[in-house]
Amino acid sequence: MPTPLVSPAANLIAARGGRVTRTRTAVLEVLQHSARSLNHDDIAVELAANGLPHDRVTLYRTLDWLVEQGLAHRVIGPDRARRFKAGGAASSSHAHFHCDRCGHVLCLESIRPDDRFTLPAGYQPERAELVFHGTCADCGRRRGAKA
Repeated sequence: MPTPLVSPAANLIAARGGRVTRTRTAVLEVLQHSARSLNHDDIAVELAANGLPHDRVTLYRTLDWLVEQGLAHRVIGPDRARRFKAGGAASSSHAHFHCDRCGHVLCLESIRPDDRFTLPAGYQPERAELVFHGTCADCGRRRGAKA
């Protein structure tokens, strides 16, 4: 029986047949420990705070690999910024809430795009995106405090 790796993140990476690298493990751990979705810059700040040197290209490639393996998912906001959250392969499509004030994106796991729609003949859907826009709880509290 193989010896378990040091962290659950490393075990997930190994289970996908990927090379367990310091950067892959650290990035996945950052995503797993965050309550919010994070953009590239947010992740870079966390890596630096944890003393992990990295370069932008490696970070981009790592995030792409995590998404391809279903260990993270990506949502692109109206500002065209990509944000990432641990978990969620393409088969687990769900809706998102985008705060138009601060840019926070929240996964709404309980809301799934409805597959009971019909498309014209010859059209084959590959993915669906459902995004709600508004103000998050934090921005709502701040706005209420200013009033």
